[in-house]
Amino acid sequence: MKPLLLCTDLDRTLLPNGAEPESPQARAHFRRLAAQPTLTLAYVTGRDLSLVSQAIEKYEIPRPSFALTDVGTSLYQTQAEGAWQRLTTWDTLLASAWHTQTSAQIADLLADLPALQIQEKAKQGRFKLSFYVDLGHDPQTLMQKIQARLRTNALKAQLIWSLDEQAEIGLLDLLPETAGKRQAIEFLMQHLGFSIDNSLFAGDSGNDLDVLLSPLKSILVANAAAEVRETLRTQHTNTYFAQGGYLGMNGCYSAGILEGVAHYFPEYAANEL
Repeated sequence: MKPLLLCTDLDRTLLPNGAEPESPQARAHFRRLAAQPTLTLAYVTGRDLSLVSQAIEKYEIPRPSFALTDVGTSLYQTQAEGAWQRLTTWDTLLASAWHTQTSAQIADLLADLPALQIQEKAKQGRFKLSFYVDLGHDPQTLMQKIQARLRTNALKAQLIWSLDEQAEIGLLDLLPETAGKRQAIEFLMQHLGFSIDNSLFAGDSGNDLDVLLSPLKSILVANAAAEVRETLRTQHTNTYFAQGGYLGMNGCYSAGILEGVAHYFPEYAANEL
């Protein structure tokens, strides 16, 4: 089989921590898939590295070859002894794009906006500034206001919006213009020599949209956010919508990832069985 780069979001994509039930044995099937020697597994997540490690242990998911953390602003490779090594070449690229601006500068600039509440220190990153957003405020209007303020102060950042449905709160990440899940995946593809023909991404939420709307082959798990599904339905994308039924499973979480792999790369699905 030709090599495959499988990139997946964690929370409510691979991890069964949403409202929908998980199909029995789905993660066991996923572990067998990930163990195939020609498959390279990468986790692409808003979590930091410590929370990724916690998820691996708690949910008994495979240790990946790569972890693209902090919404794609930090990249790590697994070493043979189990340690993580940061890819400093990605840091260098982001630092050149961030220029002289800092997360602290932007946080001070937005401190008077009542809709925003800065997230805990552990959820911030070198190239990521994260806020909680009161859902009583319209996110589009809020983001327009933020972008206008950034432009007025000659600061450049991209805004990534998502929704934590369980906590009933909005999540807003500010990143360098050249950062994000899609850019990190494309960097990793180039770093490893993969193309769009043998790379695949799975996601579920708003902060996955930059990848789901890209030319990259993608999977939307069946438990995905309704607004993400609707956005993708109105645009021509390379996204497969998991529906359930594959191996008698419901298409949620890892079952949806397996279903999408079977759709795009049936040889991997046949070998996993």
